[in-house]
Amino acid sequence: MKKYLPAIGWVALLGVLAAIPPVFGPYYTNLFVNFAIFAVFSTSLNMLLGYTGLFSFGHAMFFGVGGYGTALALKHISGLPLLPALGAGVLAALLLALILCPIVVRLSGTAFAMLHLAFAQVMYVLALKLRGITGGEDGIGNFPIPPFTIPGLASFPMKDSPENFYYFAITVLGLSMWLMWYFTKTPFGQIQLAIRENAKRVDYLGFKVPQSKAVIYLASAVFAGVAGAIYGLFHNLVSADGALGALVSFAPIINIMIGGIGTFLGPILGTAIYQIIEELVSRYTDKVELVMGLTFVLVIMYAPMGVLGVMRTLRQKWFPDAAARLTEFKRVGIA
Repeated sequence: MKKYLPAIGWVALLGVLAAIPPVFGPYYTNLFVNFAIFAVFSTSLNMLLGYTGLFSFGHAMFFGVGGYGTALALKHISGLPLLPALGAGVLAALLLALILCPIVVRLSGTAFAMLHLAFAQVMYVLALKLRGITGGEDGIGNFPIPPFTIPGLASFPMKDSPENFYYFAITVLGLSMWLMWYFTKTPFGQIQLAIRENAKRVDYLGFKVPQSKAVIYLASAVFAGVAGAIYGLFHNLVSADGALGALVSFAPIINIMIGGIGTFLGPILGTAIYQIIEELVSRYTDKVELVMGLTFVLVIMYAPMGVLGVMRTLRQKWFPDAAARLTEFKRVGIA
């Protein structure tokens, strides 16, 4: 029975995801798409922050460039199919990361974080000033969204069909999430953790630390670009404040810290908690940023390892035998 449990779990998850539009309706379906976008965005930053120990204050630049790349491609290239348009946004994020790689991969700590804050602000100002390209403060909106077409089989409209777009977005975002998870389970994923713990020892063992950081950096940028491209398609609008602003860069940091840094599920859980609090607070007051800021302060003060860290501590306190067995299983590679 244990052999089939993972397969049963995946089938159950796919069933739940497929049932969301008909069961919960358009409002909560759109809310879930927004959650999935920022969960992927937060997890892409966690590849740098949680797994490699590289703190970035400017990860929104890849998110925003991904959105702008897709929007510009659809606006200026007539008849462009959906997947190539999505690929244009991802390619734009990848090209930006390739430009920055030679500069940032040799840095760490405060220098890495602040340099990315500077680069993100440069991208934000460029988005405002290059009005002829980016639309300035108004952004790029109401661009055509082509249907998702399977040649010779079927065509599914996206722009006026929220349900079709939900299935498309969840498929792309779910695949992205799985690829990031798989990346952490490869031998290269273990190098990530080793760089976080002791980069000098990794270099001594013969691994090229700057080149390894570059691969991780490019992968993180690509998945942030995927999230940004889906964000642009979802809202049919990409603007400087909505995709490149400082709050967009801080959002995944808050999600990671709330959920639990250094864990794969942490950013996903943190994004869910963030979205729930934001949704509930917005029903009673417009001071959402104030409440989220206070929540973040409380997490830093009383739960610096996030919700998963608190759960881990309680499990070790209440079920020490089970926690010890799980630790031993992880040590020998069973769990």
